[in-house]
Amino acid sequence: MFVNIDCMPSGRLSRHLTTSGPRWAYEGRYLPNRVGLALLLALPSESMQAVLHDLSSEDEAADPLLAPIDPMQEIWAAGVTYVRSREARKSESNVADVYDRVYEAERPELFLKCVGWRVAGPGAKVRIRKDSKWNVPEPELVLVLNRFGEIVGYTAGNDMSSRDIEGENPLYLPQAKIYDGSCAIGPAIMLAEADELVDVTIAMAVHRDERETFSGTSSTSQMKRSFDELSRYLRAEYEVPQGAMLLTGTGIVPPDEFSLAIGDRIRIDVGGLELQNTVAG
Repeated sequence: MFVNIDCMPSGRLSRHLTTSGPRWAYEGRYLPNRVGLALLLALPSESMQAVLHDLSSEDEAADPLLAPIDPMQEIWAAGVTYVRSREARKSESNVADVYDRVYEAERPELFLKCVGWRVAGPGAKVRIRKDSKWNVPEPELVLVLNRFGEIVGYTAGNDMSSRDIEGENPLYLPQAKIYDGSCAIGPAIMLAEADELVDVTIAMAVHRDERETFSGTSSTSQMKRSFDELSRYLRAEYEVPQGAMLLTGTGIVPPDEFSLAIGDRIRIDVGGLELQNTVAG
């Protein structure tokens, strides 16, 4: 089922491009210029909503949307958290058993994807590597963590990946995953607790020349690992003083013959949040 965002008590955070620069909004009303996501994520979760209600202005947030993240916040990613992802990694890899071991291990796979200023927002361009021949989008629920490691919300994300580079050698993972235009999130953050995210529908469709070339659906209920587990391992020996975002893996993998092309349009839906981006070279 889709998460009914109208029933979530905590509301919606969005970031907009105004004439005076980026500005955050809560429930469609602008917050003061001094208030950014990093400031909000420095608060305990029980304090965050009260502060948001107190700070909300009467100014309607009607300016264009930006990626809902501050420039220096980090986005991390988890891998091989769904059975489908494990099978896809095994089929692409020259050392397939490593993904079985990651899937079954106590410790999850975690890696730094990018920092906020590198992230593409809704309607922006994502990229495929020029030195790769097998590129795919990966639709994922993205956790929003405060500085204490508490899960305070989610957004939709696209963890762009070069499958042939990773498949050649697992140690090439950073090059397969981390490059200009390799991450998109948005369009907003829905504030929610971890127990509200156990059965969120994730869907993706890719269109090329007005024709749908791939579509698929999944659910967070199909994950092997819990969100609390991923958050706990991320912060085990690592502080996130400005909060952080965590891509939680994908259960939607296109067939092996599919690869993105320049001009493709990617639509990702996570719990009612729709993120659209176009592929550039």
